[in-house]
Amino acid sequence: MPKIKKRRLAIRIDMTPMVDVAFLLLTFFMLTTQFKPPQDVQIVLPASHSEFKLPEADVQTITITKDGSVYMGVDAQQLRKALFQPMFPNGIQDKAGRVVPVWLVEEVPIQEKDLAQLTIQARISDPRLRTVIKADKDAPYGPVMDVMNDLQKANVTRFNLQTDLARDVKGGF
Repeated sequence: MPKIKKRRLAIRIDMTPMVDVAFLLLTFFMLTTQFKPPQDVQIVLPASHSEFKLPEADVQTITITKDGSVYMGVDAQQLRKALFQPMFPNGIQDKAGRVVPVWLVEEVPIQEKDLAQLTIQARISDPRLRTVIKADKDAPYGPVMDVMNDLQKANVTRFNLQTDLARDVKGGF
């Protein structure tokens, strides 16, 4: 054993490559993030105190506007193509007046009489599909009730009614 110990050298790790990788990842995620596009149908939801969260995936949305028009949408693009392509073979007109393929549109205008059949087809294609009804707070009661009756005809007994979370006047929830 030597009498004089050799002095240990301190290990020094260069952090520059790790910082470069972190900034590259940050830039990548910022550039590839897709934000939710604006909705095709503008509605004002009624307020409620329920804090129940709606599902994120496997969702069938039925929207009822202020004038009683009914729109239907599903979140899966392939399912939209299978459901709505026979109804709109040439595409559908968007807000800007362009004709776009029907599977690129979030919600498609439908006739209330077709709702039960479209719901059955959608549920056959995706059994995990959950139904959400979004109705404008000034929508007439009749079309909303007709939509609920059509869902009963299609054996959809569980569905969600989407609302905005109401705030109390005092500032709390």
